[in-house]
Amino acid sequence: MLDDHKVEVMPRAPGLIKILGPSFILLGLGLGSGEIILWPYLTSNFGMGIIWGALLGITLQFFMNMEIERYSLVKGESIFVGFARKFKRLPYWFIFSTFFAWIWPGIIAASAKLLGAVFGITQTHYIAIFLLVLIGLILTLGPILYKTVEKIAMFLIVFGVPGIFVLTLFLAQKTDWLALANGLIGRGEGYFLLPAGIPIASFLAAFAFSGAGGNLNLAQSFYIKEKGYGMGKFSGRITSILTGKVEDIKLEGARFEMNKENLLRFKNWWRLINWEHLLIFWATGAFTICLLGLLAYATAYGVTTPAAGIDFVLYEALAIAQKTLPILGTLFLIIAGVMLFSTQMTVLDATSRIMSENLLILKRRKWEAKTLPKIYYSFLWAQIIFGIIIFLTNLREPLHLLTLAAVINAGAMFVHIGLTLLLNLTKLEKPVRPSLARIGIMLSAFLIFGYLTIKTILSI
Repeated sequence: MLDDHKVEVMPRAPGLIKILGPSFILLGLGLGSGEIILWPYLTSNFGMGIIWGALLGITLQFFMNMEIERYSLVKGESIFVGFARKFKRLPYWFIFSTFFAWIWPGIIAASAKLLGAVFGITQTHYIAIFLLVLIGLILTLGPILYKTVEKIAMFLIVFGVPGIFVLTLFLAQKTDWLALANGLIGRGEGYFLLPAGIPIASFLAAFAFSGAGGNLNLAQSFYIKEKGYGMGKFSGRITSILTGKVEDIKLEGARFEMNKENLLRFKNWWRLINWEHLLIFWATGAFTICLLGLLAYATAYGVTTPAAGIDFVLYEALAIAQKTLPILGTLFLIIAGVMLFSTQMTVLDATSRIMSENLLILKRRKWEAKTLPKIYYSFLWAQIIFGIIIFLTNLREPLHLLTLAAVINAGAMFVHIGLTLLLNLTKLEKPVRPSLARIGIMLSAFLIFGYLTIKTILSI
């Protein structure tokens, strides 16, 4: 049984610079699929006329993520605790849908393949194992888990995105930039919105992963809480079981009285976190997707039909090297490989957080909140060990597992959009509920991702 919220005073909002961080992490979650692989592959084959889908996808995710943030800002607890207050058996779904959707360590396998190409190593599964263990050590030895993930995500974006920008400026012609501008409004070469022959399943996957994907969007709730947004100041943070100072972790959050002063502070917080997410997640994310799509278009469109998946990234690097200098192709591989490494780290952190907290919610009567770090690190290393076993046994990606993951990720977004909107409309007080405009956008996202779920299932 979850405890009631304690009454506290809403803290004052600091300046914008001091709250930067959570959106860097969430943006890092999306770099490993939509940004690096899916959209570049599609634009290289079908032109820039489809890039509008990326812009729409990340725009919808902006509003989805802000409603997730709204709940934790007001209640000082993760949105999973809120869901469990409404439906006590729901944690089972989040454990299942997170575990089976992200069980396969495909992102780190892709990172290893790119870095292996740089150093001429063909047995890349050994690189993948090394990188998995490195991720585990980084997350385990960092004193405060949130700060560790935040610093690495910020470093990646601050240095990786400008590198991509320079490469794109170097390679893209005026006509390529014009194609990008037309593509943002759906105008392609001989088509509008979607060209003939485009694999719908691939387009839908890219659309869904314009940003994070599946349950990973919900992890934003953890990050803003541990950053100390609003009522999250009273919740405590996960610290390393080896190097960290134990903090007083509270599963249940706190609420504030709906008086004039507290509501004014809420509005200040709400304005600031919208700007933080708009600038970092939406603007930087949209910019990166467009750059990587344009880079692929400038180097590979109309030349040949390259292989899909990570093999396309290798092809793209070769094309960059041939059109410019070999060092630039190598630089691209390094940037992409490091981005994928960071994405896998953030995915492991997010999935471990999601599964550990939902398990703790289910065991609330038997386990204390202070056991959360131990549960988290158990899930983290269990996933790493599972990945190592996969690589050591030289298993290939099983089709049924990947198929299940695709279905679950599509369905998970559909489910959590509806749940988040329902939660905010029923569990939050009227003065802090979403506006009619945001309700309309969330309902639109709910319908779109419901359609995506059905199309994903039917396309299998």
